[in-house]
Amino acid sequence: MNISKLTVKSLLFSAIMTLTACASMGSGTVAEKQQAILDMQENALTRLYTEKPDTRSQIRDAAGYAVFTNANINVFFVAAGTGYGVVNNNVTGTKTYMNMAEGGVGLGLGAKDYRIVMVFHTQKAMNYFIDNGWTVGGNADVAAKAGNKGASAEGEGYLGNVTVYTMTESGLTLQATVKGTKFWVDKELN
Repeated sequence: MNISKLTVKSLLFSAIMTLTACASMGSGTVAEKQQAILDMQENALTRLYTEKPDTRSQIRDAAGYAVFTNANINVFFVAAGTGYGVVNNNVTGTKTYMNMAEGGVGLGLGAKDYRIVMVFHTQKAMNYFIDNGWTVGGNADVAAKAGNKGASAEGEGYLGNVTVYTMTESGLTLQATVKGTKFWVDKELN
């Protein structure tokens, strides 16, 4: 089966538009949206500290850290996802609210909701992330999880001066993709 680049781009765009509705902050004031992100962050960090206790000191001693929530779908050869989160500067105490979108190609089927925790070991790495926000990489995972039931393969990666942890909240996926992710500052929430 030969799928043209235009068809793949059209499917990817459609999937991202569908996910935008799923992962959007919805209605509410700026303060309510910021609080919802901070609540999500607190829940994700509590889980990370429980599963990997050494991360508490790693995050405390880092230049900063970020926590994102992401909804992702894979339909055969196309993967797409959207989400939002916050970067916390441990030196200045400032918070930078950000959005994210991802797209990729590969083999997969399913949908999942997951959290990403990034630990920035240098101020330069954190500033670069806020200013540029691109990441590119491969992804292979299996997840079958609903709440506390089921299982998933969680990941930990190192990108220069950044350590990245992922934790699946819920979903059913089987995927192997190459994807790019764009993070950008949310002008409404900052």
